[in-house]
Amino acid sequence: MVGAGVASVLQRVPVAPASTLGERMDVPGGRLPFPVAEPLAPLLPGGLRPGSVVAVQGSTALLLALLVAATAQGAWAAVIGVGDLGVLAAAEAGVVVQRLALVPRPGPNPAPVAAALLDGVALVALAGADRISPGARRSLAARAWQRGSVLLPLGRWPGADIELDCRAEAWYGAEAGHGRLRSREVVVRAVGRGAAARPRTARLLLPGPGGPVAEELADMTSSRAVGSIRAVGL
Repeated sequence: MVGAGVASVLQRVPVAPASTLGERMDVPGGRLPFPVAEPLAPLLPGGLRPGSVVAVQGSTALLLALLVAATAQGAWAAVIGVGDLGVLAAAEAGVVVQRLALVPRPGPNPAPVAAALLDGVALVALAGADRISPGARRSLAARAWQRGSVLLPLGRWPGADIELDCRAEAWYGAEAGHGRLRSREVVVRAVGRGAAARPRTARLLLPGPGGPVAEELADMTSSRAVGSIRAVGL
């Protein structure tokens, strides 16, 4: 059931191939960046750079969106310390769950778990960054660089190559005060270092009407006051 659902979702997820993007950054060993879903390409020109640290703030859904295209092309991903994240939620977001490892309870110190996974997993997401010492953060960043993996901490991470901050705007789908919520409008801001130093902003649907991240539709932009619920603290 889940496998069939994943196949259906992936058919609706446009991918921006890293090899066709003009602003590719240098990568260790000449490795190509990991691709991202097309709606995220304006925020991450060149895709997810191997060896980098990309901090994600404000949204677990944004984290899942970052894993979609890479897992679709064969990369493995792991999420550490997000206790309420389930396989179904990841599948609905478009992640290939057959290549996803979940470690919901890594213990009081998640750093050793992350270090072990960085040795063999392409994309490693890590919650509980505030519990990790500065020395352990530097060690994990260095390990990601050496292995050519991408470290995706949830929350603030001083020294991150890129920071993605997600702010919810509105939910859509409850027309005339009733119905099912189908999509959420968010604003994502990206700022980083080096080639990613120039701030970038994108207005997205996360989730989109079909589940995966999508670009905001023009008719939603012109009728935000109709059939929408302002998102507060989501």
